[in-house]
Amino acid sequence: MTPELEATLKRLPDRPGVYLMRDARGDVLYVGKAQSLRSRVRSYWQKQAPGGEIHRIRSVIDRVADVEVTEVDSVSEALLLEANLIKRFKPRFNVRLKDDKSYPYIKVTLGDDFPRVERTRKLVNDGSRYFGPYASASSVDESMNLVRRLFPFRTCTIDIKDGERALQRPCLLYHIKRCQGPCIQAISRADYRADIEQVELFLEGRQETLVKALQVEMAAASQKQDYERAAQHRDKIRAIERTMESQKMAAFARTELDMVGMARQDNQAAMTLFVIRDGKMIGRDVYLLDAVHEASDDEVLASFLEQYYARATSIPREIYVPAGVGEGMADLEHFLAEKRGGPVYLRVPRRGEKRALMGLAGRNAADTLAREHARWLADHGKTLAALEELAEALGLPGPPLRIECYDISNFQGAESVGSMVVFEDGKPRSGEYRRFRIKTVQGPNDFASHQEVLRRRFRVTRSGEEGSEEERRWAMPDLVIVDGGKGQVSAAKAVLDELGLHDLPLAGLAKEREELFLPDRTDPIVLPSTSSALYLVQRLRDEAHRFAITYHRTLRDRRTVRSAFDDLPGVGPKRKRELLKVFGSIKRVRDAPVEQIASVPGISRALAERIKATLEA
Repeated sequence: MTPELEATLKRLPDRPGVYLMRDARGDVLYVGKAQSLRSRVRSYWQKQAPGGEIHRIRSVIDRVADVEVTEVDSVSEALLLEANLIKRFKPRFNVRLKDDKSYPYIKVTLGDDFPRVERTRKLVNDGSRYFGPYASASSVDESMNLVRRLFPFRTCTIDIKDGERALQRPCLLYHIKRCQGPCIQAISRADYRADIEQVELFLEGRQETLVKALQVEMAAASQKQDYERAAQHRDKIRAIERTMESQKMAAFARTELDMVGMARQDNQAAMTLFVIRDGKMIGRDVYLLDAVHEASDDEVLASFLEQYYARATSIPREIYVPAGVGEGMADLEHFLAEKRGGPVYLRVPRRGEKRALMGLAGRNAADTLAREHARWLADHGKTLAALEELAEALGLPGPPLRIECYDISNFQGAESVGSMVVFEDGKPRSGEYRRFRIKTVQGPNDFASHQEVLRRRFRVTRSGEEGSEEERRWAMPDLVIVDGGKGQVSAAKAVLDELGLHDLPLAGLAKEREELFLPDRTDPIVLPSTSSALYLVQRLRDEAHRFAITYHRTLRDRRTVRSAFDDLPGVGPKRKRELLKVFGSIKRVRDAPVEQIASVPGISRALAERIKATLEA
């Protein structure tokens, strides 16, 4: 122990707070909380220290050069600060939520006169209400899609004030009844807010409460002979009831609780969270934790509860856990109660339905951890072997850690596009994918299209100043793969030589026999069908093809819609806009009766008949 550290330990306060252990370089090794900073921190250097957390980080004590402490008023504040500091510094010796900074939320912008419902990854104190965190973007998308189908609300970012008309005409969403049109004052602020309150009830999982409220509104609308609004409420009730019927698990009558299951393997743990509201499961997410190798089950569980609920927007009265959380259980319950604004109890189910559900949560966690472990093996074990095998087959000086793969997609030369996908360490780097719209090539010329794409891609790197942001984003690959055989490879090699990139490794992967072609080799390289290197390059090629064909189809669909409207007799830009506004697509115009087409502003019956005849020809 250095004299400076010894002096710091002597001056520690006998108050609650959080401490950070730093090494000689200033890096944070460990973050902890304490009821008494003096007693807890000093205990790490005592010869007869108790077990648990102190025993777990005994190996790091010799590396501690400084201890930084922050005093707080209560243990609850210490718990919240500890969770935030673990998220910020990601200390090596703390049990921590994996990638917790990326967890998304659903945000209701209650600070606006006409609130929006949107996805976000930031919690901002701006008067909005947040629901989450969710374990993945797909979980949020599933909830958002369901809400959009049930409740019309605005998705635009226009600044709409109560009593002011923001637009002269509404967008298409208003016409298809996905928005109430606050931009044209089609709905009052009070009525719009009432609908948003229904969205909040749904996101809270209070479907039964929402159904009862809608039934009252339906009856009131019916008494006023506002049958259209009553029918809207009826359809909404039916849709919500269908959603409730699909939630068959965990029917504990009117119960509100969270169920946390746990599984561990090696240095990782998985925590399954079942969210049960009004007796029905409304959410099921799995969270991964790192650095759990030397931690006890109690410590892992306590760390998850602290870090998750520090950012959670909904805390129930009861949280069921697979085991106790040690001596800090009372402090943790107090912390949760302060956040909830009411009592919170951590319970361990011993029998009955809750015990069975806890077993299900544990199995879900174990299954997720097994899949994650298999993915880890594929990424870190087999992928490295595949890169080494590929380097040996192609005669490269080392494993190609960055590989770029190119593909061309067109239909008889029309809407020709190119794609570039990037794999680093055998894993996709989707943020660095690029797509190119072919500009200089006429007709289905695969060779010339590859040349244009490669020329445009590598000119960026060649023209970028050393160390510039542009050069970093377009880093030089260790290997370039083009989709095709000897012809495509020869065309690509000509461009690389033209740009002075003579030594850049290049290969082509032919689809028919999955052969690899090199520029300076006549015979192809045939990898064994069971080769992990072959699987890797196939993944690359398939990803490049998927990325290219998706872009090509997007452009082709746009052209198809545009041309179909342009070919209609007597339909200019203005009438085309009106048709799109009402019908949205050429197919809906084709399927519509003549009378409906004639009801579009600017379209007479005679013109509607000509349009219908043209589309049906």
